Amino acid sequence: MKLFECQACGQPLYFENSRCESCGRRLGCLPAIQEISALEPKEGQWKPLAAPGSRVRFCRNADHDACNWLIPMEDDHPYCTACRHNRTVPDLFVERNLRRWRSLETAKRRLFYTLLKLDLPLVTRAEDPQGLAFDFLADPVENSPDTPSILTGHDNGLITINIAEADDAERERRRHSMGEPYRTLLGHLRHEIGHYYWNVLVRNDPTLERFRQIFGDERQDYGEALKVHYAKGPKDDWQEEFVSAYAASHPWEDFAETWAHYLHIVDTLETAGAFGMKVRPRIRRGPELTSEIDFDPHRETDLNRLVTAWLPLTFAVNSLNRSMGQPDLYPFVLPPAVIAKLSFVHDRIHAWSGRLAGERDSHHVLKAVIGGLNSRIGAPQSS
Repeated sequence: MKLFECQACGQPLYFENSRCESCGRRLGCLPAIQEISALEPKEGQWKPLAAPGSRVRFCRNADHDACNWLIPMEDDHPYCTACRHNRTVPDLFVERNLRRWRSLETAKRRLFYTLLKLDLPLVTRAEDPQGLAFDFLADPVENSPDTPSILTGHDNGLITINIAEADDAERERRRHSMGEPYRTLLGHLRHEIGHYYWNVLVRNDPTLERFRQIFGDERQDYGEALKVHYAKGPKDDWQEEFVSAYAASHPWEDFAETWAHYLHIVDTLETAGAFGMKVRPRIRRGPELTSEIDFDPHRETDLNRLVTAWLPLTFAVNSLNRSMGQPDLYPFVLPPAVIAKLSFVHDRIHAWSGRLAGERDSHHVLKAVIGGLNSRIGAPQSS
């Protein structure tokens, strides 16, 4: 994500800010240009300083302090580009539900920022019965052994999220019980949206056969595959082919996990680039592990450039985390087989946007170079 600043006073801003801490002006996000704008009141409306001449109003969910996105006055929809995809929200009269839902909406807006930057299609259920929609649901009776828990998942464009995931302690419990090294709200949303975009970009596309060559045949029984995965776990050498253990359960999950990691990469690289971060290790092999993000990761059509910047950056930030006694920020390794899968995702995204003409061989990435980088950086190990 890029950096933001108040157009009135120059104060640096976070994406989630709704008021400038320096000059006190009201702030809002203009999703069409992915900008946080200082606002001036104008005849019962708002005038965004980042888009002179336009008039906007806030999304209806701003009434719940759950959204800071803006809507052009000529758009009569009550909800912003992100919130209009909500189908169900929990009972907001329950304070715990409201608090958790706000956290989910914060993560969802970061998701939508990246989707908009990548020019990916966003269709609502009002526009298409299989359009993108979200159900944010609370368990009927939490902590009751007799009541089945709401399951997070995807079904033909409908993404269901159990809002208990927004509770840090509960999410940590599930992370340990399911053996997942990385479990965040944003990670969940990026994974589930990957299932939606498999339907949009792959299912009826000529690249489906290429998908099957790289990820496997998705026509295998999904329910049975998950049963086997939870009963026996992945094969011993799964790290050679998959970005996570769960990705090994079925080609659909492999794609969704790979999709999530692609979004992790482009968003984090943009943030690092916005801060002017450079990685130049002061070790003998330091020149081989340099990284400078002087390009737009969302527009870059060469995956080599993304990956060769990403690997040294994650080695650096993982080292910083270990210096603070924290787990690795990015506890994953990208072997050549996974990079080939990332390449498939990358190509489908850029082919859709028109930045990439035609289908490319998803093995075009230089495996030897990337494999060498991975071998020097090494798999994350517990200290």
